Amino acid sequence: MFYREAGDFKVSYPEDSQTFPIKFDRYRYYLVLAVAYLVIPFFINDYWANAVFVPFLIYATAAIGLNILTGYCGQVSLGTGAFMAVGAYAVYKLMTAFPEVSMLIHVPLAGLVTAGVVTIFGLPSLRIKGFYLAVATLAAQFFLVWLFNKVPWFYNYSASGQISSPERSVFGIIVTGPNTEAWAKYMICLIFVTLAALIARNLTRGSIGRKWMAIRDMDIAAEIIGVNPMMAKLTAFAVSGFFIGIAGALFFSVYLGAAEVGESFGIDKSFLVLFMVIIGGLGSIFGSFAGAAFMVLLPVFLKNVFVGMLGWPTDLAAHLQFIVSGGLIIVFLILEPHGLAQLWRVAKEKLRLWPFPH
Repeated sequence: MFYREAGDFKVSYPEDSQTFPIKFDRYRYYLVLAVAYLVIPFFINDYWANAVFVPFLIYATAAIGLNILTGYCGQVSLGTGAFMAVGAYAVYKLMTAFPEVSMLIHVPLAGLVTAGVVTIFGLPSLRIKGFYLAVATLAAQFFLVWLFNKVPWFYNYSASGQISSPERSVFGIIVTGPNTEAWAKYMICLIFVTLAALIARNLTRGSIGRKWMAIRDMDIAAEIIGVNPMMAKLTAFAVSGFFIGIAGALFFSVYLGAAEVGESFGIDKSFLVLFMVIIGGLGSIFGSFAGAAFMVLLPVFLKNVFVGMLGWPTDLAAHLQFIVSGGLIIVFLILEPHGLAQLWRVAKEKLRLWPFPH
């Protein structure tokens, strides 16, 4: 009987509108944060950092950004990969131009640069929507990849055309470069994804978030009741671009270390983040984490089963991973189109009523 609201009386509006109205949920949230910050850094190794935790945290940040745009504001985007590339190249130029500045400043600045670029490509949303807007953002994907390939200034006139992350530190701790320890990679990504989730949650619960959702549900009715469609859509593009830019900056500087825009930030990256949002649940911050965990952990699990346990060839296992992953995505979307977040909400509602369902 620990999962109940009985006895948790609210005496103010902030208490009634809090994110976790049940005490057990709040304690669980604090426990997860305590484990993430105080336990995992002492036990993490290179394999767990590079295969699971770091990509999960980075993709969760990108999924939060796309979920704000698509899930909360209803604006379809297929240019997430290119927008992550903007963050990656922005942080690369900042790291090489200002080596004495901390990464804690470079990464948000790269997010701001990405926010400006995404806002520019979001201008067509003022006139078009739906499939046509998706095509416009898809054009941004191909244009930005072409731009980063064709203009040598972006990769500092490197002969290979690649960008490589120089070694940088935060408070004396190396967080980028080949000498970075696993716990340092994990911690810097964890800090940024925690801040991104807190900012996104507060924005979506406030007046800005209500404007986004009004535009998503019915833009004409929202305009009639006083919502400015231009400001609502462009702010959604800007905030989304900020988080996606941070994800791209971390993906290049902390996770990859070196990148080529066509391989690292191609259209497959855009679809991957979009699948995370759809599977996790549109319009849900928790869904962004759940979708990222699903898409990151599933290939690792299948590889361990096919190669580690069954001993199948690596190339066969790689093809089977695509087949099984795609099949599970299709089946999952048929059974629960609202994503993992909806399954979690249903489970919590049943637990709150148990053992007296009605």
